[in-house]
Amino acid sequence: MASSPNTIDNLPATRERARAVILVVDDDAAQRASLKDDLEHEGFAVELADGGRAGVERVKRGGIDLVVSDVKMPDLDGLDLLREVRSVDPSLCVIIITGFGSLDTAIRAVKLGAYDYLPKPFETDHLLLLIDKALAERALRSEVVRLREEVNRRERLDNLIGRSPAMQEVFSLIRRVAGSQASVLITGDSGTGKELVARAIHAHGPRKARPFVAMNCSAIPETLLESELFGYARGAHSTARTDRQGLFVEADGGTLFLDEIAEMPLALQPKLLRVLQDGEVRPLGTNKVERVDVRVIAATNRDLTAHLREGHLREDLYYRLNVVQIHLPPLRARNEDVLPLAEHFLTHAAGRAGKLLRGFSESAKKIMLSYPFPGNVRELENMVERAVALAEGELIGPDDLPPAMLERRSQDRLATAVTQGLTLDQLEREYIERVLDAEGGNKTRTALRLGLDRKTLYRKLEEYAAAPRSGPGGTPPKNPGE
Repeated sequence: MASSPNTIDNLPATRERARAVILVVDDDAAQRASLKDDLEHEGFAVELADGGRAGVERVKRGGIDLVVSDVKMPDLDGLDLLREVRSVDPSLCVIIITGFGSLDTAIRAVKLGAYDYLPKPFETDHLLLLIDKALAERALRSEVVRLREEVNRRERLDNLIGRSPAMQEVFSLIRRVAGSQASVLITGDSGTGKELVARAIHAHGPRKARPFVAMNCSAIPETLLESELFGYARGAHSTARTDRQGLFVEADGGTLFLDEIAEMPLALQPKLLRVLQDGEVRPLGTNKVERVDVRVIAATNRDLTAHLREGHLREDLYYRLNVVQIHLPPLRARNEDVLPLAEHFLTHAAGRAGKLLRGFSESAKKIMLSYPFPGNVRELENMVERAVALAEGELIGPDDLPPAMLERRSQDRLATAVTQGLTLDQLEREYIERVLDAEGGNKTRTALRLGLDRKTLYRKLEEYAAAPRSGPGGTPPKNPGE
């Protein structure tokens, strides 16, 4: 005869039960011993606690998979134990044993987070069924968490976030090159995160315990750039009152990140090449040579091959820097990354602002996904910070986004309408229905917003209801009302 889904025949095998450790909490020694015998007979590992406080202390030490607790205990009753256990480990399942069939206690226990309750007297098979179901659900939740963490691991590398194939390739290159000593050239538009890539290479390589030093070549005047890189001796120039070590010495043993390398003056390039080839630095104003061990990672938003042709970059330096090249695509070329990045920035910005924000509305998401982000990831981050500052509800809405994004959306929609050959009546219909939807179906507010009297709006809506849609547009509101 086939077993029903709720029979013991369908419970997990003994080898699965043997992995679970159950804590039985009861001030009644006979009841503890009886439950221990029954559960160990079924293959579980069982530990005992003679009261609520002892049970909580045992949970704090870890290693418990499920708690079975009585309610009536002198030092800490089962409901208080439940509260404390849930605060220690919210994923831990607790089954409460209630006496006298107290429905009120059972309801309170479930509201406090108990997996289930069992009124006395009870059959052991009933308790076993609850335990196995609870453990199965906990295992499923753990698997879901594991899978989410795996997805996050694939979509994230340190502070870099990207699920797009292009970014996955970047992550792969970072992991592969991090362990080597090869120079790396990072290319990409401004705002794509080139320094984050450099920091990730450093963090995943053998130099991670040593300094990471960053310098923007375009931010320092040409006359000071040599001093910054190589240092100087006292008296080397009018302001050199003491010796000063350069960034190469500061980064010794670690990584030096040279951003905007295309701005490196031509006269300084041979000195940089010497450090890359020989590992030697000569500070200004001295003949003393210092040995350094530095990995150089350079970055640029320029076309360096054009710089080569125009004579602004030495060919030998170019090839020395460009041993491995990592290209960061613009955000407009990896649309799949917009929302994950936006959610990441929202979490941090909302935390700094002390606001509880659940995310972005669907309409705000559509606007962001249709925007090209000429400023790339940096522009997206600034946009999110602005939206958080302006947001008044739990969700970031279209009104919280920069006007440029809304104008772009409007322009794109009109351009699409022209391309599709929509008539003025079709555009009017779509606009009216979208405003009605935005007002939650309230016809009075919709009429005011459109500048129409209510009778005209009602007439148009009746016409729309009677006529099938003849072109693309929004959907009618679900709950129209006054």
